[in-house]
Amino acid sequence: MKFTKMQGAGNDFIVVEAVGNAGCDWSRLAKTVCDRHFGIGADGVLLLLPSDRADFRMRIFNSDGSEAEACGNGLRCLTRYAADNGLLSGRKKCSRAAGVAGDQAEMALVETMAGTRNVWLHRAGGKIVRVQTAMGEPGFGAEDIPAAIGQGDSLDIKQILDYPVTIGKRQLRLGLVSMGNPHAVHFEQQSPSEFPLAEIGPAVEKLAMFPRGVNFEVARVVSREQVEARVWERGVGETQACGSGACAIAVIARLRGYVGDKVDIKLPGGMLDVEWDGAGEVLLGGPAEMVFTGEWPDGG
Repeated sequence: MKFTKMQGAGNDFIVVEAVGNAGCDWSRLAKTVCDRHFGIGADGVLLLLPSDRADFRMRIFNSDGSEAEACGNGLRCLTRYAADNGLLSGRKKCSRAAGVAGDQAEMALVETMAGTRNVWLHRAGGKIVRVQTAMGEPGFGAEDIPAAIGQGDSLDIKQILDYPVTIGKRQLRLGLVSMGNPHAVHFEQQSPSEFPLAEIGPAVEKLAMFPRGVNFEVARVVSREQVEARVWERGVGETQACGSGACAIAVIARLRGYVGDKVDIKLPGGMLDVEWDGAGEVLLGGPAEMVFTGEWPDGG
């Protein structure tokens, strides 16, 4: 099985063109190849599949073998891979409202479990230097996240933005949002580097109130233009970066009045930029690069 390893701000993936591998047990394979000691090492496996309504279809399997609904960095990395390997037909030049005025980018359309997404490839000197994707509209309903709260009651946005949870002796105030997958964001005054994420992260992920688990982000507002954070990803553990997590942080921060429409999210693996004006789709941008290519002896 031929593969390419990609990374976006340190969030790393194994990319496989999955055509002709219909019988593969991708869940089992993901657990094997993502192992950082006995496998290739990655946060997840990205499958590139044909689509009858987009340039291609993406599936993603986490390192524990579970399949995720959405992945912003994975979406950006897979689109970069498709562009580099000539797999995007009919690419369109289009002006983007985001970025520098008059900026021209190539646009691709990608089918995911969370919906069809637009992705823009920005070039400089003929090389792709930035990949930006529309991440869909954030969801705040208990059924959207999903979260088992407010059953039979009218749940208002304030409860979703500041939901109290106790883990051991630690009090958390969670901002809950769906970015196609579930997220719980907690803001601290101290640096996220001091937060016991390895202890608190798995406990939040597996809270009974989240029937499908949840991605947990701990963040600190540096300024109106920057937030620093760490992420505990459902089915993976702590990662160097998380695209949908960065979007969740930006959305909750904006609704709480901490930041404006554009904010940089500083993660251990690098910087991601997020744009959201309080309505419509969230836009995620940042680097997406190839690390190496190879061949795995067991095709599934």
